[in-house]
Amino acid sequence: MIAALIAFPQDTSTNVMILLHWLHITAGILWVGMLYFFVLVNSRFLPQLDAPTRSRIYPLLMSRALWWFRWASVATVLVGITYWMHLATLDAHNAHASPGRVFWTFFLFWTLAFLVEMAVLMAPAPALHRIEIVAPVAFAAVIIAAWCYLTTNNQGWESNRVLCIGIGGGLGWFMMFNVWGLIWRVQKKLIRWHTDNPNGGPLPDKLAQMANAAALASKVNFVLSFPMLFFMAAASHYPFLG
Repeated sequence: MIAALIAFPQDTSTNVMILLHWLHITAGILWVGMLYFFVLVNSRFLPQLDAPTRSRIYPLLMSRALWWFRWASVATVLVGITYWMHLATLDAHNAHASPGRVFWTFFLFWTLAFLVEMAVLMAPAPALHRIEIVAPVAFAAVIIAAWCYLTTNNQGWESNRVLCIGIGGGLGWFMMFNVWGLIWRVQKKLIRWHTDNPNGGPLPDKLAQMANAAALASKVNFVLSFPMLFFMAAASHYPFLG
């Protein structure tokens, strides 16, 4: 009875695509789940500990948690891009067109958006490292990147799924760069400092400024995760683009 109800696809492409899709979703759950843990739980838990306890817990907790966090971001983005590029290539082929513009504009616009945010967070002026400054800059950068992406990819063959993933995946690309270019760079220094100072104490001024910048990048990623998830779901379930 079961055999009569199940008919697995026999072609390699279909099976590879479902595997990529499953890996993408699984890694994404891990990545976003760890992000929510850091922002909603850990950022409020650690400051309540006394300095010696925090210095004992911090290296062990953050080393392991950040390992899963940063590599899950890479797996999510790279597997997702592989899946999306296959879809875009198939759609372009069916329309007798080239997907090249869809790809190079993705990497160009979303990387530029990150560099704009990074310029503010890494600026030597501490006065810029405030959420009321960083958040509007980051959100404006990604909105402009999304607008540029849509307006330059209007050749007529781009489907809703290609454009939605191009925006949702672009936000993921931006967030992954935040993880590796800002958050992890600072967290390595914080882990080392807590390891070298088992009794705790106030952070050096420069390190405290860097920790604040990393915290701001995490908050930006937290907010961007919601439109990212919307666009990824809309790719298959809410056809409003293209």
